[in-house]
Amino acid sequence: MKLAIIGSGKIVQEFLPLIKDLPDIQVKAILGTKRSQERTEKIQAQYGIEASYTDIDECLQSAAFTTVYIAVPNHLHYAFAKKALEAGKDVICEKPFTLKHAELLDLERLAAEKNLVLIEAITNQYLINYQKIKKASENIGKLKIIECNYSQYSSRYEAFKAGTILPAFDPKKGGGALMDINIYNIHLVVGLLGKPRHVRYFANIEKNIDTSGVLILDYEEIKVVCIGAKDSEAPIRSTIQGTEGSVVINGPTNTLDSYSIIFDDVENFDHKDHPHRMYDEFKRFSQVINDRDMDFVKKQLEHSKIVMEIVETALADAGIILG
Repeated sequence: MKLAIIGSGKIVQEFLPLIKDLPDIQVKAILGTKRSQERTEKIQAQYGIEASYTDIDECLQSAAFTTVYIAVPNHLHYAFAKKALEAGKDVICEKPFTLKHAELLDLERLAAEKNLVLIEAITNQYLINYQKIKKASENIGKLKIIECNYSQYSSRYEAFKAGTILPAFDPKKGGGALMDINIYNIHLVVGLLGKPRHVRYFANIEKNIDTSGVLILDYEEIKVVCIGAKDSEAPIRSTIQGTEGSVVINGPTNTLDSYSIIFDDVENFDHKDHPHRMYDEFKRFSQVINDRDMDFVKKQLEHSKIVMEIVETALADAGIILG
């Protein structure tokens, strides 16, 4: 896979050290803003990337790569993904896919017209621990309750309270707890149970954005609580409860550090083939793109569309307007 990275922020800097362990992926270009040009060029030199750009249109004219990884602030995902698809590039887009369900449908239509890959980068769906957790949840009797708590006090929250609105808390840029950390909880649950019957979102709102919130998903006989907080902290873990036992996931739902299966006794498990949380997803993306596995792409898009429907319903329920 010949790749261009659109963005030069935190997630990109987390991703790039992994490239040495993914020989099938060649990073051919990186795009940053004019403001971050010095940082982008430093990243380019450090990782031996052939070209760096500050203009998206100029970047997309290059024939050196066929896939783009979009890792810019949330509110830019749709516009940049659309430009990339129109330029004939396969697209891997960071979560959340878009700010609106209709935007994702538009990207899906465009990708289908051009027979291009369009897929969301969402780590937990590809981790080995997740596949094992999914299997374990089928063997603890009838599922009744799922609780996911990803609460992590944001380093940007103090600045936010003081009046400095950074992207993580900016409604115009698609910020907030739901779109940042709680969305990992949503992806985990949708991967297990699919589309819920009802959605409610009870949010703590400051300056028109959710700094924390409790999302309720009703699956008829299964009730789900997804907690995401950037204004407070608690032990980060998730619990899947069945009539015969339970599964406890240790750590955030974007890493799934380890898990325990509890019946009369407790058994602890951790299945990883690489310590980096993004390894499994990008290894799979490379295979999918190389094999043109459009059935897999379609399956993942259906998953992502359910997540976007939940997000849109939740935001409306809480009276939050993004973008």
